[in-house]
Amino acid sequence: MKTLVLGGTGKTGRKVAEKLKSLNADVRIGSRSASPAFDWEDKSTWNGALEGTDQVYITFQPDLAAPGAPAEISAFTKAAVDAGVKKLVLLSGRGEEEAQHCEQIVMASGLDWTLVRASFFNQNFSESFLVDSIAAGYVMLPVGGIREPFIDTDDIADVAVAALTEAKHSRKIYEVTGPRLITFGEAVQEIARATDRKIVYQEVTADEYEAMLMKYHVPSDVISLLNYLFTEVMDGRNEYLSDGVEEALGRKPTDFSEFVQKTIETGVWDQPAYK
Repeated sequence: MKTLVLGGTGKTGRKVAEKLKSLNADVRIGSRSASPAFDWEDKSTWNGALEGTDQVYITFQPDLAAPGAPAEISAFTKAAVDAGVKKLVLLSGRGEEEAQHCEQIVMASGLDWTLVRASFFNQNFSESFLVDSIAAGYVMLPVGGIREPFIDTDDIADVAVAALTEAKHSRKIYEVTGPRLITFGEAVQEIARATDRKIVYQEVTADEYEAMLMKYHVPSDVISLLNYLFTEVMDGRNEYLSDGVEEALGRKPTDFSEFVQKTIETGVWDQPAYK
């Protein structure tokens, strides 16, 4: 079985590819820099990446909640069917109506499928848009006391790999979360304590957040997506735990504190202490 891993250099795709390779699986990385290349924005690259592929791990950039995502997923799913792909494993977003539309497209494709519906990633604090703010000691977000069950991307990757290598996960929806609910402010303070640094968390309005992002020249489509995620999806609808990791893997998910300790060892948060 040849597996195409879309976003194969990203937060989850990289780990899915590494774990599959450790099992001696036949893996093709789906990225702009790969050969053959894959680019969501260039449909002419899709057939080459899909050729000879049996199954696909789908991560959509920038997010399934982005405008046009359902149309892109629909077109890609058709291309996969035409290429003879047998199974799709889709990384989806928890509490996103647009993502659920994309899920329906995959489920209706006629192919085998597994859905991995994830909460907010732990690694957004260490590999993505929050890492610079944490390094600077000052995090501003338009979200206050809403609690989120942050999920580790290693857990997501383990569930995805299981779905790609074990038939028992066929046509299953795994809603994956971490084991506890914490606010963004609590998460930032947990990082501050573990790193022995002063890191301030400040709740701001959506307009203030947008103005800050514009100041740092963040692209307008990314600003729109982040505002949507923080002001719409982070409205309390996801303030509960799910057992998808345990259901799929037979073990508990990674706690945020475990992620923090593991990340400290990488040095990504190393900065002079602000006392």
